[in-house]
Amino acid sequence: MTSLTEENYLKAIYNLNKSTEKKASTNEIAKQMQTKASSVTDMLKRLNEKKLVDYEKYKTAKITKKGEKVAISIIRKHRLWEYFLVENLNFGWDKVHDIAEQLEHIESEELTNKLEEFLGFPKFDPHGDPIPNKQGVFPSRDNQKLSEVNAETIVIITGVEDHSTSFLHFLNEMEIELGTELSIRTKNEFDNSIIVINQQQQKFTLSHKVASNLYIKQKHEK
Repeated sequence: MTSLTEENYLKAIYNLNKSTEKKASTNEIAKQMQTKASSVTDMLKRLNEKKLVDYEKYKTAKITKKGEKVAISIIRKHRLWEYFLVENLNFGWDKVHDIAEQLEHIESEELTNKLEEFLGFPKFDPHGDPIPNKQGVFPSRDNQKLSEVNAETIVIITGVEDHSTSFLHFLNEMEIELGTELSIRTKNEFDNSIIVINQQQQKFTLSHKVASNLYIKQKHEK
C-alpha cells in the first residue's frame, strides 16, 4: 500500500527518469515536488525500503519495476480522468489537471477499467499525452515539435509539452488546440520564431519557446 504522497513522488521520479534517461538527483526531485531536499531524502529512504526506488544516500534515485508499475497506474488514472472531464463534463483543457491530481489516487482498479471502457478506450488525453492501457503499455506518438519543422509545411497540432495553465490560456487566446491545422510560412533566423497561417487565413507569429512546446504531425509538403 502506498500513500498519496508516495505516489506523487513515484510519478515525479518516473517522469524524471524517462525525460532525462538517467537517475534523478535529490535537487531535481525537490524542484519537481516543490519541497526541500531534506524532505526528498527522507522520502527516498522510505521508498527504497519498500523497494519502489533504488537509492543510496547522497546519490541519485531510479525507480524500480515495482515502483514503475505504481507510477504508470497513477498516470493512467490521471489521463483517463482528464479525458473524462473534458469530453463528458465540458471542462477546458486548462482546467482539468488539478482535479485529475485528486482523482488519480482513487484505488479501485475496477473503477479505472470501467472508466476506460466507458470512454471508449482513448489512446491520448486532452493534452495529447498517451494513456497507458491496463497492462501499462503506452501507445506510440510522434514526438516531432513545431520548432523542428521547415517552412512551407502544413502541420496538425497533436500535443503540448507544457501543461501549465498560463501556456494553455495562451493557446486558447491564439485559438490553438489539438487538431488545429497550421501552415508554416516563414522561420526567422534571428530568434527562431515562426510565422504561421491558420485555416481561417489569419497570420500570426509564434515564438521559439511556444513552438518548442507544441507536438505536431506533418500533413503534407506544400
